[in-house]
Amino acid sequence: MNLTAPVPSHSNPAGESIGEAALDIPALVLRGVCKSYGDVQAVRGIDLRIERGETVALLGPNGAGKSTTIGMLLGLLEPSSGEVAVFGTTPAEAIRRSHVGAMLQDERLMAGAHVGEFLDFVRGLHPASMSRDQLVHIAGLEGLESRRVDRLSGGQTQRLRFAMAIAGNPDLLVLDEPTSAMDVESRRDFWVRMEAYAELGNTILFATHYLEEAETFASRLVIVAHGQVVTDGTVQDIQQRYGEPRITFVTQHSSNPTQFQQLPGVTRAEAQGERITLHTSDADTTVRALVSGNLSWKQLQVQTNDLEETFLRLVSNRNEESAA
Repeated sequence: MNLTAPVPSHSNPAGESIGEAALDIPALVLRGVCKSYGDVQAVRGIDLRIERGETVALLGPNGAGKSTTIGMLLGLLEPSSGEVAVFGTTPAEAIRRSHVGAMLQDERLMAGAHVGEFLDFVRGLHPASMSRDQLVHIAGLEGLESRRVDRLSGGQTQRLRFAMAIAGNPDLLVLDEPTSAMDVESRRDFWVRMEAYAELGNTILFATHYLEEAETFASRLVIVAHGQVVTDGTVQDIQQRYGEPRITFVTQHSSNPTQFQQLPGVTRAEAQGERITLHTSDADTTVRALVSGNLSWKQLQVQTNDLEETFLRLVSNRNEESAA
């Protein structure tokens, strides 16, 4: 998708701009951020730094603290303790300067307005907004400008919310479950447009429960559980650190898998029919020992947990730690 239409510079009438100055200032920094509601700790000391130009996925089960964290970095919630900085200033100031745009789950739109009228209204809230034509093109709203907002489909409504979020041409775009109301085709189209927006040099932070979206579109994953960051890194980094390798093969000794338990690196041995599965901390060492031994086997395969398995394992471990 081509999003080469001219884009206005990120500045307000006073000439404030972060487009060329202070390039070493990160897009977002959270230091020791906590949020409590009475005796309930929704966020328990999150530290997070996002550089300009990154696309970061925030992953976690329901109740992990994702939406609360997003609320604090947007200035909608006040942290109980800790600091939040957006492009080196407060969330409220960054939003005032139109440096931040957001697409939230519970946003209410102007039900009686037409799409074009609504876009013009939102554009008027920003000192240097995109043109209506730009918004329609980037968000994929062609042919819908005369339609009433309350008569859009779920996917069209989400595209309108996307247009609302980028109307001020923000440097940081924050999305909370952006494709939750979309079908598969609409989701794919949405992320094509989002990738194109990121390629313009913008920073994107999105919370999602679709792991395949995070794996495909994010340059970095931040997994949270019980209000804390469990791990942070690229998919490859996380898989290397936590993706438990498995070695499977067929053997005549399936009735006694414990003999494989003694191989170096093996943490657990399981048998299912004729197939043995060895969970190991070092697949290379385990395979070398298996090959050099006197045990009979065939159909050897080495596998690693996929992202979903790794995610569930990390969250489960944090649940156990929190319950202890």
